[in-house]
Amino acid sequence: MKLVILGGGGFRVPLIHRALLVERGEPRVTELVLYDVDLRRLTAIQHVLEQQAALEAARTGGQPAAVTVSVTTDLAEALVGADFVFSAIRVGGLEGRVIDERVAMDQGVLGQETVGAGGISYGLRTVPVAIEVARRIAELAPDAWTINFTNPAGLVTEAMAAHLGNRVIGICDSPVGLTRRVARLLDIDPATAWFDYAGLNHLGWLRGVYVEGRDHLPRLLNNPEALGSFEEGKLFGPDWLHTLGAIPNEYLYYYYYSHEAVRAAREASQTRGAFLLHQQQDFYAQTERDAGSALTAWRHTRAEREATYMADTREIAGAGDRDSDDVESGGYEQVALAIMRAIARDERTVLILNVRNRSALSIVDDDAVVEIPCVVDANGPHPVVINQLPAHAAGLVTSVKAVERATIEAAVQGSRRAAHKALALHPLVGSVTVAQRMLDAYIRQFPQLAYLGD
Repeated sequence: MKLVILGGGGFRVPLIHRALLVERGEPRVTELVLYDVDLRRLTAIQHVLEQQAALEAARTGGQPAAVTVSVTTDLAEALVGADFVFSAIRVGGLEGRVIDERVAMDQGVLGQETVGAGGISYGLRTVPVAIEVARRIAELAPDAWTINFTNPAGLVTEAMAAHLGNRVIGICDSPVGLTRRVARLLDIDPATAWFDYAGLNHLGWLRGVYVEGRDHLPRLLNNPEALGSFEEGKLFGPDWLHTLGAIPNEYLYYYYYSHEAVRAAREASQTRGAFLLHQQQDFYAQTERDAGSALTAWRHTRAEREATYMADTREIAGAGDRDSDDVESGGYEQVALAIMRAIARDERTVLILNVRNRSALSIVDDDAVVEIPCVVDANGPHPVVINQLPAHAAGLVTSVKAVERATIEAAVQGSRRAAHKALALHPLVGSVTVAQRMLDAYIRQFPQLAYLGD
């Protein structure tokens, strides 16, 4: 099979390649094509993959890698004949993320790239490009399945679905990490459990953990010591989780503790985007100077990146350092490969994915992309009808979905009014006036937003 990664010079690509190297089932990916507009980044990642493949060959007795790797800056060349496409583009690069964060923080608003104003700015830049990518996939690889990694994942997946239908699937590793942590505390094999999880990307709740029809989550919710011992318990506090009767996705910290989150961001020595930008600039520069050290440099950079994930919020919440199991989670690539296995081999599995609703959640329409459990087989993901969300969660979901829809409308129609509406209606912005100031600043900063008219 042929797998194409759009954004092939991205930092997480070696995780996918490593997983492909150890894959033994059939059919399997034998051709990996990396596409990117930045040849320098492509070349650096190519060096990492070559060294990774050499290590795997040594481990297996000198057998050549079963996956051939090629790179290209020609999108059409990359897409023709693709069976699967991973879309991991970043319009504006990490430099854009830094601007997203800084403009929002100047107005006292959270600038995180998937939550709030930063996510809207990122979406306004990304949706026009993602739509064009979707059109090219539909034209050049109509039978391919597209797996979207690009943030904001739910919003971008919904925009692409207008052209790819149900053949585009959004993924995120947050629900995977959450369910794994909870299963570990409950001493349950995740493979035997049904996780009752629902919401939007970075806006979901785990409401039950069922084994043989029995919900085991109350066991955890009624144990304050255990509840405060893992990532979400440390972030939100055992009392709040017990009050909710559910375990929220870690990104809901920005909603439940918005004042604290903004204060943490303001007090941090640099934003998350700035940290990643400097870190990756160092990695790509070092690899350019010494190609032979590419894999070692990548591993060091990744370890530091994972260990500092959401560090500002964990610090202010008193959550401490990340557990080693979470640092080595390997989430995105495992979810993506599980989808590929299920579709290519008709290996029926259950995964929490970002897909078209198709009546699973009653509070949004059928075409709205939601994050819910799906049964995946050769025909793709099938959303499961689930228990409906309680009022407090439903209110947040419908509000944020309206913001996502306004962002897509702005990008598709070139409407400045719709972009302002998206920012003003977001629960974490809270001011029409502040939203207008941020939009004006984003348009000044980003040439990509020149399309916004009225």
